Amino acid sequence: MILLLLFPAIMACQGQQKKNANDKTQTNMRTPQEHTYSNHLINESSPYLLQHAHNPVDWYPWGDEAFEKAKREDKLVLVSIGYSACHWCHVMEKESFEDEETARLMNDNFVCIKVDREERPDVDHQYMDAVQLLTGRGGWPLNCFTLPDGRPVWGGTYFNNSQWKSVLEQLAGMYKNNRQPLLDQAKQLEEGIKSHNLVTPVTNEKPFSTKELQQAVDQWKNKFDKQWGGNKGAPKFPLPVKYEFLLDYVYHTDDVTVSRFIQLTLDKMAMGGIYDQIGGGFARYSTDEQWIVPHFEKMLYDNAQLIGLYSNAYRMWHKPEYKTVVYQTVGFLTRELRSDRGAFYSSLDADSDGAEGRYYVWTKQEIDTALGDQAPLFEAAYSVTENGNWEKGKNILFRSKPVEKIAVEFNLTSVQVQHQLDASEKKLMAIREQRIRPLTDTKILTSWNALTITGLTEAYRAFDDNDFLNPALTAARFIRDNRMEKSGKLVRAAKNKNTMIPAFMDDYAATSRAFINLYQVTFDEQWLNLAAKITQYGFDHFFDETSGLFGYTAKESQLVTGTKTETTDNVIPSSNAMMATVLHDLGIYFDNKHWREVSENMLRTLYENILQSPGYHSQWGLLLNHYLFPDYEIVFTGPNAQELKRRFDAEYVPALVAGSENPSRMPLLEDRVIQGETLIYVCKNQSCKLPVKTLQEALQQMEVKYIRDKTVHQ
Repeated sequence: MILLLLFPAIMACQGQQKKNANDKTQTNMRTPQEHTYSNHLINESSPYLLQHAHNPVDWYPWGDEAFEKAKREDKLVLVSIGYSACHWCHVMEKESFEDEETARLMNDNFVCIKVDREERPDVDHQYMDAVQLLTGRGGWPLNCFTLPDGRPVWGGTYFNNSQWKSVLEQLAGMYKNNRQPLLDQAKQLEEGIKSHNLVTPVTNEKPFSTKELQQAVDQWKNKFDKQWGGNKGAPKFPLPVKYEFLLDYVYHTDDVTVSRFIQLTLDKMAMGGIYDQIGGGFARYSTDEQWIVPHFEKMLYDNAQLIGLYSNAYRMWHKPEYKTVVYQTVGFLTRELRSDRGAFYSSLDADSDGAEGRYYVWTKQEIDTALGDQAPLFEAAYSVTENGNWEKGKNILFRSKPVEKIAVEFNLTSVQVQHQLDASEKKLMAIREQRIRPLTDTKILTSWNALTITGLTEAYRAFDDNDFLNPALTAARFIRDNRMEKSGKLVRAAKNKNTMIPAFMDDYAATSRAFINLYQVTFDEQWLNLAAKITQYGFDHFFDETSGLFGYTAKESQLVTGTKTETTDNVIPSSNAMMATVLHDLGIYFDNKHWREVSENMLRTLYENILQSPGYHSQWGLLLNHYLFPDYEIVFTGPNAQELKRRFDAEYVPALVAGSENPSRMPLLEDRVIQGETLIYVCKNQSCKLPVKTLQEALQQMEVKYIRDKTVHQ
């Protein structure tokens, strides 16, 4: 049991945080000024850390220097964690970290460390676990106080300035005058975090059950918002992996309720203010249940996955709206987040010109002036009102009715309406680009780029457009050439030319998966071989024989409370679930029985968790589907292998794809390439049926569902 320290003022602060976090009257102004102060962050490369480099707080980056100073001076350590696009991180900086009186309190009594959570998710995991154990909730900015050895003792999230000074004074006083409760708290928290991360492997051979999975999904249906999509209530996060699992589940089970729910969710998201109706791309979440009011920050990782989700949904249902979303969102990524080197930056800030969302919202007068006679139709289509549909007379652009209804209102055809809307969007986009832009977090993170490669390859599958494949290949080459060593070791990010941030399990799992996807769309075996090399390095340095799972950090670089074993999905899928899927696929490609066994054992360990909460174990659910509804391996060989594969990819058909135009020693391809002949082998569990020459014959062997005539036309 964790001891809750009885600091009345501090606990009162915690009670007020949720209220303050919803007070949108506070401003986030980061105005240019002469730099009176500089601290130890001045040589960092993270935009978030550099934003604090001229605070009067004597910030240190994460590292030994800060903790050695704390031990030498016998001070508590403050570990303050955030990220560049975090609105309330900027608010707390303005209110407290730029205040000289507050900074003196911090500098005199604490050694202060500032951490970019996206660079160091391992640090964030450790201290987030501590704060959640203490308070029952978490978030950013995350402020956790530790002993000089790094063990957490107390923490919280956002505090206004008066609350923050009270926290500082009480903790400093307790450490000087009565520190034993803090030492006891550190011990209990350390044990609590280790217990929280303890996973016991399952050794029984209980068979996986289709009926049990169906019952789990039926229970999950009670949480579906059948009016607006997503889970009931607010705020609403897209959480793409949930819908990827449900999409796969629909394919295998024909569950009409789930099918309708996925389409409802994707439709409402695409119509809502969470989607940038002018420039493409999604905000991180909506603050309401109707997807209308976004928290305006735009992150690479969820847009990357949403590209793949909408592409796969298009392959299933061929709704033109989904194609539009994919093309516009890829347009946003390549226009606003792609670096000169072809890799992708991390995010766009929620704020610009001193206010949240200012870059994206409009007054009716602005639209009237910009569009003239075309304004009434645009305003009807995008819910624009005279008084504004948001704050201070501003309008968030969202669609409340389909184009067909707008066409009836204005006595036009749907094609005419869409043509006018497209022209108006281009005019407003040109005007918007003249505004002060949100700050771009220019970190290039390996795992997030890998997720982007995977999303782009799914788009290429759906639309056979090299505008998706080419940026995926460029980003993959960036990782291969700049973030990967010959041993398979990866780095997560570069602090500078000489200092690299170590990679974590999500970097290894996501990159291996991305390279497998690249192989599947190009048949270039270098990507499959690189995926195997990365996976083997992950095995050697992250795998825990006791739990049968992978730690989040390498065994040689664990933090004071050990490593987190990440098994549940968040916005980014569980790193263990991704790695289990990678091991399953590579085990088939390379006929590696050990990898397949480890993958299945990992799934068995999490099986009961999947059944209890499939919404938080959806990446595991995708792997479980491979066992409950075994997918085929489909092998294309010969001079027209790529052409047949592209036709196959046009529809949503789960299968492990391999192929080559030339002889190959890969187990799935060996002795299956016959010169001058194009053949298709349909296999299951590495046992293949007789080869056929047409896609229609292969699909008949696979008993494929949902295939339209245009796909199989030869």
